Amino acid sequence: MPELTISEVARQVGLQASAIRYYERIGLLPRALRISGQRRYDTTALYRLAIIQRARQLGFTLTEIRHLFFGFCDITRASERWRTLSQRKLAELDHLMEGIKAVRGLLTKLMTKCRCDTLDQCGKGIFQSMNREVVSGSLSRGYRHREKFPPSQRTWTL
Repeated sequence: MPELTISEVARQVGLQASAIRYYERIGLLPRALRISGQRRYDTTALYRLAIIQRARQLGFTLTEIRHLFFGFCDITRASERWRTLSQRKLAELDHLMEGIKAVRGLLTKLMTKCRCDTLDQCGKGIFQSMNREVVSGSLSRGYRHREKFPPSQRTWTL
């Protein structure tokens, strides 16, 4: 018999009651039984919320968490669900790390190579290097495969 109030659940899992109501509203948490108009939860709600919290800490979106709960056949083991989602998340993180490395490289280059006295000089150098990049190969490269990073994350030569 469900006996935990929403405030008791919130305290035990370290969430705001509003977050619990939100997870219930979007279907990540099953609707609670109402007793005299108050939500009442059993301990399985604590376990479900623990999974949601851990997944959020690991960077999973609510859509990905919904997929964890509902995107597999009922007989799919929890370990297989986590493995599938973790592989996708790791690939996403690898892609983000590549972008971070590219931006880091550009920032390092700007710190060590820029000798401009004015921002107009900088802008001119960046503009010219962007044009050289386009002319020297990214046009032909772009037709063979998509660029990994949007223009804002590419490293330009000063």
